[in-house]
Amino acid sequence: MAQSDEITSLAALEALYGPVNPNSIAKETAALTPEYRRWLEKASFFTLATSGPGGLDCSPRGDAAGQLLRILDDRHIAFPDRRGNNRIDSLRNIVTDPRVALLFLIPGIEETLRVNGRARLTTDPDLLESFTVGDKAPVTVLIIGIEAVYFQCARAIKRAKLWDAAAQLAKGDVPTAGQMTKGALPGFDADAYDAGLPARQQSTLW
Repeated sequence: MAQSDEITSLAALEALYGPVNPNSIAKETAALTPEYRRWLEKASFFTLATSGPGGLDCSPRGDAAGQLLRILDDRHIAFPDRRGNNRIDSLRNIVTDPRVALLFLIPGIEETLRVNGRARLTTDPDLLESFTVGDKAPVTVLIIGIEAVYFQCARAIKRAKLWDAAAQLAKGDVPTAGQMTKGALPGFDADAYDAGLPARQQSTLW
């Protein structure tokens, strides 16, 4: 790639793409509209993007619709930090830089919803209790102050055929969790790890 092909200015970038569709700007709001609220109430998965001194992080978050998050008001949503690997990369970032971006998906729906804002962590007992599943309460709850919310059109999901059953792969088509760990950690017992993984995951979902 020739260096002359690189885009190094906003003017050059905008000249390539031309004017933005006015509707793409108009659909962005600073708070939840009734329609955006209804959409979020059905969501069961999102990715959380953060930035901090250690770099960038984007982590998946999933739960049953209605249990994934709580809408506190039109400018605030809350969600629990469910059990994971304890790297807490996202949480470390938020402590130092509260800016976050969230991308929500609903199985079978090709539009996605995007939320940008600022996050804070809390151990408020009432919030922790409200997100308890069985006898498992989250360690923290994240509260997002919404600064922008808008939907993303369906083109990316359509191109990926994300919800098309015919496009789904079988487990053997890609490396397993154990195999990927072994690729980074020679000597790791991938077979034993993979054999015990389903039971471990089921017992630690919350």
